[in-house]
Amino acid sequence: MAASRLPGTPRLLRALNDRAALELLLNRGPLTRAQLGEMTGLSKVTASQLVERLEERGLVRRVGEQAGGRGPNAQLYAVTPGSAHVIGVDVGPDLVVAACADITGAVVGRVEQSTKDTDDPVGVVHSAVVQAAARAGTDTASVRRVVLGTPGLVDPKSGEISFAYDLPRWHRGLLDDLRRDLSTPVSFGNDVNLAAVAEAHSGAAAGVDNFVLIWVDRGVGLATMIDGRLHQGATGAAGEIGWLPVPGAEVPRNVSRRGVRGAFQALVGGEAAKAIGRQHGFRGAEGADVVRAAVAAGEAGEPVLDELAGRLALGVAATCVVLDPPLVVLAGEVGKAGGTALAERVEREVAAITLVAPKVTVTGVAAEPVLHGALRTALDAVRDEVFGSTTG
Repeated sequence: MAASRLPGTPRLLRALNDRAALELLLNRGPLTRAQLGEMTGLSKVTASQLVERLEERGLVRRVGEQAGGRGPNAQLYAVTPGSAHVIGVDVGPDLVVAACADITGAVVGRVEQSTKDTDDPVGVVHSAVVQAAARAGTDTASVRRVVLGTPGLVDPKSGEISFAYDLPRWHRGLLDDLRRDLSTPVSFGNDVNLAAVAEAHSGAAAGVDNFVLIWVDRGVGLATMIDGRLHQGATGAAGEIGWLPVPGAEVPRNVSRRGVRGAFQALVGGEAAKAIGRQHGFRGAEGADVVRAAVAAGEAGEPVLDELAGRLALGVAATCVVLDPPLVVLAGEVGKAGGTALAERVEREVAAITLVAPKVTVTGVAAEPVLHGALRTALDAVRDEVFGSTTG
């Protein structure tokens, strides 16, 4: 009956059509009005009205012409890059890296700042964000969201950092301080979780809804993607696999004390990789250097990879018998350094000691996965805001 129709339905349909068109322009553009109509299933008239609407709002612009057929050339349209900007920040113990991307996802500004000699984390982040925006040719007024990737626990309810081992100056209340200081939405994300977001978008897990990412570097972490969504746990501690009790390492107590490391961390982290290497004549400044040298050495380096893979398999197996994912991605500098040689060994060992046999592969994100994940998270949120309000 007519009385059952919801008010505002035409407005909703316009919003859905506009969003679909903008996504097409992002992924397949530039496109003509006719091409947009064909791809969205809209009539020529409706597609033309849609483009005019988006052009008026500054979300699309004319970028050229397409020749062909009789009559005038068709105008080509693309998303306006500067209609919104986001900033992703990778926060480490010694360095903050900030990158500014436009709404298309293109990185247009980047800056690095040292954090070694400062007691003012808000000031460091503020400076990095402002400089990244300036290098992008814009200012913070056009930045719709800032996402900071940080080691440690991020409370899923409050969004605050509840524990950051390597960042003692980062404290509860810091999120509100940053929001006030930058006058824009700011959120924290666990660094390993953000690396998994990057992996799902453009890495080894692209197109995979269920996978786990094992991060092996100075620290050790886990990110779990279930049905395309990150699982963070009740307190944000899901994935703190470095604290997993495993055979071969002492299980610590009173773990909140500074300097205490978890059992699995002690077994496979960067320092452990260096120790394994030394036993077989391989040395390096970092664990990843040792593992790369072992891979390059061929047969002579196999004992290093065998030992590291056997240790890694303990944590991977413990994770997989609970979650049963089809795919495990090895990431972090040590995981990446091991490449296929390490991944294949871990895969074989997991299958030998458990009832599950997931595919184990090395990361497909070439560099700065935490930064890329922060940008992707920010972009997804801002596109929802900007594209979801096109009829506003």
